[in-house]
Formats: sequence, structure tokens, C-alpha cells
Amino acid sequence: MAHPLIATLKNARGNARGAILSEPLWGIPFNLYAPYFSVYMLALGLTDSQIGLLVSLGLVFQFFWGLLGGIITDKLGRKRTTFIFDAISWTIPTLLWATAKSFYSFLAAVPFNSAWRVTHNSWTLVLVEDTDPEELVEIYSWIYIAGQLAVFFAPIAGLLIARFGLVPTMRGLLLLACVMMTAKFIVMNAMVTETQRGKIRMEETRHRSIFSLLLEYRDVLGILFRSPATLYTLGIHLAFSIANTVSGTFWSILVTEKLLIPAAHLSLFPIAKSAIMLMFFFLITPRLRGVHFRNPMVLSFLGYIVAYSILLVTPERNYPLLFLSVTIETCSFAVLGTQLDRLLVVTMNPEERARIMALFVATLVAATSPFGWIAGALSSINRILPFLLCLAMYAIGIVLVLRAARLPQNQPQTGEVAAG
Repeated sequence: MAHPLIATLKNARGNARGAILSEPLWGIPFNLYAPYFSVYMLALGLTDSQIGLLVSLGLVFQFFWGLLGGIITDKLGRKRTTFIFDAISWTIPTLLWATAKSFYSFLAAVPFNSAWRVTHNSWTLVLVEDTDPEELVEIYSWIYIAGQLAVFFAPIAGLLIARFGLVPTMRGLLLLACVMMTAKFIVMNAMVTETQRGKIRMEETRHRSIFSLLLEYRDVLGILFRSPATLYTLGIHLAFSIANTVSGTFWSILVTEKLLIPAAHLSLFPIAKSAIMLMFFFLITPRLRGVHFRNPMVLSFLGYIVAYSILLVTPERNYPLLFLSVTIETCSFAVLGTQLDRLLVVTMNPEERARIMALFVATLVAATSPFGWIAGALSSINRILPFLLCLAMYAIGIVLVLRAARLPQNQPQTGEVAAG
């Protein structure tokens, strides 16, 4: 009998197949430069506070893009929106980053890169709207797997940095990212079709102004906040988003500046993460199908707490403890990531999914936006402090999951979540 993930990939058709097969063209270049991006900014003279400020400004722009994302997706269609805004949010910024000279170069890229919030909405709808909901966990697992396979190219970046230096290598990798990501957008656009729901919304909004559609967010807001399941999903996502934003920005800075791990060795950790995550997706994730969401999510948040507690007590240049922290963190993400993605889809009214998701994301981003600056200020004081903030967010996540699990199972949306 075929493994569930293998069967899903073999049987995938249409938009799901196009999204999965084109993903490595984005994942390979992203994972080549991403581990070094924060230290690249440091090498160009940016301070911890400036890096934190860029993160917060990016989240502010993401709020506005996210608010418009549902309307843009409905008017242009899921497929067209994904193609246009993928180019805006990645092709342009990678060029700006590759030629960056100072803080202002990175600042100029912020409004463009923040537009990924639009394409995240449209790309998600391209993927899920014509896909069997029962296959979503496996489909999302393959999306993650496609990205993780790309991480095995990361040692190339480490070798290049050791040979040519950090800044010249990063400039070359970012130019490569510009080319490969653009190719990904073209390939995916050729492989997918507009969804049935997308066609309906394009027709319904064809003669409507953006302003009039924005006014309708009052009604959509009511739909969003009348659903306890969606509210708890928002809270859980928020706790994870804050922690993920902080750790994603300051982990490499902590590791290189406090633990004194050479920048050229940073690529070792994404490889370890990928190997662990692939193992998890094939051995563990299929067993979670039909399992109530509470225990997997609580254990995942607890895993994050253990992982960062180990990180904070790791001595300088202690690779074994650092790898242990990374291992536990990765196992936690492998479970939590797919569960959160599915929760986001199944708790939303399918008839207004684009606008509800846009409002959901805008709310999420608005609440997260101050924490980039806060974490930057904390890191300027002590590079451990941002991770204490992460620990607090994970504890809040556990509380919210436990409360969400108590919702009455006879509520339609809650029942969908419980199917986790």
C-alpha cells in the first residue's frame, strides 16, 4: 500500500499539482540566502534596532496590503493576482537587496516585499478552493517538503561565503533568487487555472469600486468576529506569528554574535532542519490525520519552549546543544505549521473566504507589527531578551489551544476545526 503522501503526490491534479511542482524554484534560492540575511544587513552597517525597525515597517505595509488583498484577489482573480504580486513582492525586492548599500536600500524594498501578503491570500485560494478538504494536510505537507528539499542546496552558500566573503556571495545569491523566483511565477502561472469560486467573485466584483468593496469589510468583520473558532484561530496564529517574526529575524544574530558560530556554518542548521522535517512529514504527519488538534498543537508549543530554553543556556561554540535545540524546534514546527494552515482554511466561510482571510491577515499583521521594533530594542540591550519574548508567546499559544479545544463540538465551524 502506497504511503499517504506518495499517493497524494501521485494523484494530485490541477492547481495543487502546479503549486507543488513549481515550489522548489522559489524554495531553492530563498533557502540559499535566508539564513544569512540578518547578518548580511549587519555586515552592511545596519544596527539591531534598524533591523527591528525594518521588520516593524514591513508589518505595517503588510497590514495595508493584507487589507486590500481580498479585494484585489476577487477583482483580478486568484491566478492573475498570484502572478502579478509574486513579481512585485519578490522580483523587485531581491534586486534591491542585491545592490543594497545602506539602511535606505533595505527601506526602499519594504513596501514591495510586503506585498507578499496579497499573493499569500491568492496563492492559498488557488491551492485550496478546488481541492478536496480531506487532502489539505497532505497537500500542505508537500508544499513544506518542496521547500525543505531546497534547503539541501544551502551548503553551496556556506562554501561560497568561505571562498568569497559574506557580502559578495549574498549579492550573487540574491541576483540568482531574482531569476529563479521569476521563473517560478511564470511556470506556476502556466500550470494553474482560475478556481470556480474565483470566477464567481470576479463576476460579482467586476463593476464594483475598490472603495465600495472596502466598505463591505464592516459586514465581513462581523462574520469574522462572530465565530469563536475563528477568533481562537486568530489568537493562536498571533502568538505564533509574533514568536516566528522575532526568532526568524534574530536567531542568526544570536548564534553568530553571542554563541560565536561562524557565519559560514549557518547553512548547516537549515540542512539539519530539512532532514528532520522530511522525516517528520513522512513518518508522523500522516498519523495526525483525524486526530483532535489539541494534543499535537500543545505538544508543539511545549517543544518550542524546550528548544529555546536550551538555546538560551547553550555555551559558546557548543554545536551539539545548538543542534538539539534546532531538532526540537523543527519537530514542533513540522506539526504546528500544517495544523495552523488547515485551521486557517476550515474555520472560514467559503463564500467570503478571500475577504475574511484578508481581514484575518490584516488583523494578524497589525497586532504583530510593533514586535519587530520591540525585539530590536530588546536585542540592543541583551540578545537573549527577544527569545524570552518568544517563550511568553508560546505559553500564550498553549492557553489558547486548550480553550479552543473546549468549544462545543456541535458548532459547525468548531466541528471542522476539531477534525484537525
